Amino acid sequence: MVSYTGTIPDEFEVMEMDTLSRILERKIVCIVRGLEPAYLKSLAEALLEGGIDLMEVTFVQKDPSSWKGTQEGIAAVSRHMEGKMLVGAGTVLTEEQLLMARDGGAKYIITPNTNPALIRKVKELGLISMPGAMTPSEAVAAWENGADIVKIFPAGTLGPDYIKAIRAPLSQIPLMAVGGVNEKNCASFLAAGCCGIGVGGGLVNKEWIMNGEWDKIIALAREYRKAVG
Repeated sequence: MVSYTGTIPDEFEVMEMDTLSRILERKIVCIVRGLEPAYLKSLAEALLEGGIDLMEVTFVQKDPSSWKGTQEGIAAVSRHMEGKMLVGAGTVLTEEQLLMARDGGAKYIITPNTNPALIRKVKELGLISMPGAMTPSEAVAAWENGADIVKIFPAGTLGPDYIKAIRAPLSQIPLMAVGGVNEKNCASFLAAGCCGIGVGGGLVNKEWIMNGEWDKIIALAREYRKAVG
């Protein structure tokens, strides 16, 4: 592999605020699937140079044999980027995965669905809960069971107008747009009332990563940061 060899900006050396405040402040969560720990560390460094300091490392549900590697990836980035990159776990569907994520150092837990029992367990462990929802009923159920932020998914399909519509009666619930969010439409989701966005796809371009084209990832991360502020 071609490792990242850039310089991490000094402004990210220490981020002394609680996890939820930092997520709300920084707004952009980079979603990463299926990368080995060594690649994850270099990716984290490149993202940070581009201004993104929240990374979600996801579990692959169809391949339980990969879950240990996901835990190791979370741990590797947490250790390597301590104080600079805030790492969470994504696609957490079971208590087993939750405990693995916690033990790996994940500070926030993101799910694609609303599971009240799992939300409550996340909060019992002192972690930030970010469950997924599509409907107002799911969003309220997640919030009433302790969610800190509710992930609206798939946001790209639903669109900013949908966010704006459900924000009117649910203004007390912080909403994050995930799924189909890119550098061109992310500002629209924030304008519609989202507190943040989750992005993967184009930003975590595996061809760029395998080729060590970190400059492309840095440049795209900067586009996201400029769009979001």
